Amino acid sequence: MPDLGKYAAEVLGAYGLSLFLIAGLIVLSLRKGRRARAELARIEANKDA
Repeated sequence: MPDLGKYAAEVLGAYGLSLFLIAGLIVLSLRKGRRARAELARIEANKDA
């Protein structure tokens, strides 16, 4: 790891916040995709009925 000097806390905090936000976006995307697949399956089941 490079020497960050007196800005180490700010840089590491920015990295941590970025990773947290990216993980949150991934979770939200997966949840929305799961809901969309379930809704599509429900619509297709009603279409065939």
